[in-house]
Amino acid sequence: MTSSFQQRPAGTLPPPAHAALAWLHTARFLTTASQLQHLPVAGLPEIAFVGRSNAGKSTAINTLARHRRLAFASRTPGRTQHINLFCVGPKDAPDALLADLPGYGYAAVERGAKLRWQQVMADYLQVRPVLRAVVLMIDSRLGFTPLDRQLLDFIGARVASGEVRLLALLTKADKLNRQQAQAALAAAQEELGPIAHEPADVSVSLFSALSGAGVEDVAQTLRDWVPTEAGAAAPAFAPALAPGLAPGLAPGLAPGLAPAPESVGASPLPGDTGA
Repeated sequence: MTSSFQQRPAGTLPPPAHAALAWLHTARFLTTASQLQHLPVAGLPEIAFVGRSNAGKSTAINTLARHRRLAFASRTPGRTQHINLFCVGPKDAPDALLADLPGYGYAAVERGAKLRWQQVMADYLQVRPVLRAVVLMIDSRLGFTPLDRQLLDFIGARVASGEVRLLALLTKADKLNRQQAQAALAAAQEELGPIAHEPADVSVSLFSALSGAGVEDVAQTLRDWVPTEAGAAAPAFAPALAPGLAPGLAPGLAPGLAPAPESVGASPLPGDTGA
C-alpha cells in the first residue's frame, strides 16, 4: 500500500504530473442517471468517487478538474439522487469516465429513497463491469467512520482481488498540522491493511483543495489507472449490468448507507467547500 503527502514549490511539478493534471482538466459532463440501465454501455473504464456527505467530494472533483461548477452539492436532502458521469480525455476519443456517486449518511432522506439508492449504489459498486477504481473520500479530521467501513467492506472483495483499485483520499488536510497529518495517514493505512495485499492496488493520500496539497499526486494516480490506449468513441447508452443480473438484484448496502445528494445542477451544500 502506498501513501503520499508531498508539497512542492510552485512551478516544480514533474512532466508526468503536468500531463496528468492536463488530462483531468479536460473533464466535461456526459450524463446523469438514476438507474444503471441508463448508464453508457460497458466500454470506457470508470473511476468512481464515493464518500459521506460533506467529506468534500464535490470540491475534490472540481479541484482536480479545475472546474468550479462541474460537480455540485444540493442544499436540499434527497433532492438529487443520481450517478453523474464526466468524460476525460480528447473530445473525440475520451480515455475514461469519472463517476460521481451520491454521498451517503445523510439522515434527512425519506426511507423509500434511501432504500432505492442503497440498491442502485450496491448494483453499481458490486457489478458494474467497467468500474476500474474507487476514490473513497474520508474527512481527514474524522478518519474512517462506521459507514465508511461498511462501504469498504462492501467493495473489499473486488479491491482485494485486484479487479478494482482503491484510493482513500483524506480530504481537508489543510486543517491538520504535520503531526496530525502523519497520524491520519497511519490510521488510514491501518484501516486498509486487511485488503492491502497482492494483488490489490490500494493507496492513501492527504488532499486539500485549499492549499493544493496532494492534488498532483492524486492526478498522477488516477492517470496511471487508465491505459493511454483506452481512448474510444463516445460511449453508447444501453443496459450495462453484469451478464444475467437484472436491475435491482444485487445485494443492498447496509441500512446506514443512505445517499446524500451531490450532483450536477444543484446548489452548493454549506460546508462542502473545505476539501
